[in-house]
Amino acid sequence: MIALYWFLVAVMVVGIIGAIVPGIPGISLILAAVVIWGFVKGFAAVSVALPVAIAVFVVSLGVDFLATYWGAKKAGASNWGQVGAIIGFILGFLGFLPTIPIGGPIGVIVGILLGPLLGAIIGEFLYRRDLTIAIKAGMGIVVGSVLGNLLQGIFAIATVGIFLYTTFSAATGS
Repeated sequence: MIALYWFLVAVMVVGIIGAIVPGIPGISLILAAVVIWGFVKGFAAVSVALPVAIAVFVVSLGVDFLATYWGAKKAGASNWGQVGAIIGFILGFLGFLPTIPIGGPIGVIVGILLGPLLGAIIGEFLYRRDLTIAIKAGMGIVVGSVLGNLLQGIFAIATVGIFLYTTFSAATGS
């Protein structure tokens, strides 16, 4: 049982990383680990951690969208820039950006980080025909997204901390 507990904690650590790094599952991994522990030990064992994990999961979905939207609006981005950022994210995630000669998982992470920026700049440039405004809008979208990811990382750390605080002594017999 202790091995499963530490395995689930390791999954949660990956979830913390995923909450910060785009393209890696984050809060959903933490929620899944809490649910698994609830199935194994009974949901009374996660009576505090499970509602917190569910709430953080729901809030993190909103934070992701709102932070990017806020960054785009602060920088004056149009819908074209936002659509371009989404397309850039998808192309970067799939590894279709020709500007990225790096392959494998590192290439995907670089693509996920650069794709929205390039996509937003291209989308905004197509709409406004002004490179300065397009770059500003692209940077705003990326800054908003990064701030959202950092906030999700804080939420993820807090959720794992609450899980450890409420389950550690019963799980380890300490």
